Amino acid sequence: MIKIRGLSKKYNDKFVVKDADALFPQGKMTSIIGPNGAGKSTLLSMASRLTDSDEGQVLIGDKPLEHWDSGELAKRLSVLRQSNNINMRFTVRELVAFGRFPYTQGRLTDHDNQVIDRALHHLDIEPLQDRYIDQLSGGQRQMAFIAMVVAQDTDYIFLDEPLNNLDIKHSVDIMATLKKLAEKHNKAVVIVIHDINFASCYSDNIVAMKQGEVIKSGTVDEVIQESVLSDIYEIPFTVQDSNGHRISLYYRR
Repeated sequence: MIKIRGLSKKYNDKFVVKDADALFPQGKMTSIIGPNGAGKSTLLSMASRLTDSDEGQVLIGDKPLEHWDSGELAKRLSVLRQSNNINMRFTVRELVAFGRFPYTQGRLTDHDNQVIDRALHHLDIEPLQDRYIDQLSGGQRQMAFIAMVVAQDTDYIFLDEPLNNLDIKHSVDIMATLKKLAEKHNKAVVIVIHDINFASCYSDNIVAMKQGEVIKSGTVDEVIQESVLSDIYEIPFTVQDSNGHRISLYYRR
């Protein structure tokens, strides 16, 4: 489990994250929701050591994040950033193979190739593996980057807006794949996501943020409440139960 305690970050004397607490358990999928500027990406970035915090602590297991060796951390925690740009021309398979770098330093074994094959299969992009990244659509490219993170085969998987550039079908496929990774493979999958209904239908836990603070954190039933969502997004919400899921309706006239 990853535990976040009192995490804070300031820019120009303004808090972008303030005194945030959260838990990311293995075997569970956790979504971080909230409006633009709520501090979601900054929280995830601090929890993965991509950004330094000003205050607070992140524990992976019982070990503080700052005490982890970078090489060992890369075998426990993988991260997909919101923006992924590469300057070299790689095929999809070559890109996905980068996920194995913490283990092989570029010298792939038969086992590594099997892991890469499984990641390509999980994301259903095997037919694309010999195509170059710059030949893909935005959605296909995003699937390839997610496959790279899956190939890293870590206990903790952080994804910042993984549904960017994806249509509804591919978004559903991605969420189902991530859910399976959590449940079947005992991963802690943590995503920053804007679609509240995707978060509700696929997550086990939700962290809801506003103006840098964690307003509510808990199970889907605890967070997907009309009063909570209306307060966070400052528009009226109606929440309905549909086939065992809590579905949010929102509007403004």
